[in-house]
Amino acid sequence: MSTPQRLVGIVLVSHSDTLASSAAALAVQIAGPDVRVAPAGGTEDGGLGTSPDKVAAAIEAVDQGAGVVLIPDLGSSVLTARLLESPGRVAIADVPFVEGAIAAAVQAGIGGTLQDVLAAAEDARVYRKL
Repeated sequence: MSTPQRLVGIVLVSHSDTLASSAAALAVQIAGPDVRVAPAGGTEDGGLGTSPDKVAAAIEAVDQGAGVVLIPDLGSSVLTARLLESPGRVAIADVPFVEGAIAAAVQAGIGGTLQDVLAAAEDARVYRKL
């Protein structure tokens, strides 16, 4: 019997819990149930904003030892993500929120490395819709 592969985890850092949760659900539906995607949106009291504690807990929840990619939505979520960045372990993707989350999740689901997942997410910057 083989040992399950450790996949790169993904944390969606948003000002809104609803946005982060919905984007995470979409990414898992597309990439498959083995992909570890966690939402970290809003504040502890349910308001709009970002919480370093929620992001740190989400990192721990998805970290299987292969690294974690943080995808912030805008503004202070980027600053919050930077507080928790750790070279070689936790990387930040400067990408469109939904497209980057899906691209990262698909790459993670096929066993990509931290750098592969980050690169796939960053490719989402140039996706054209028309």
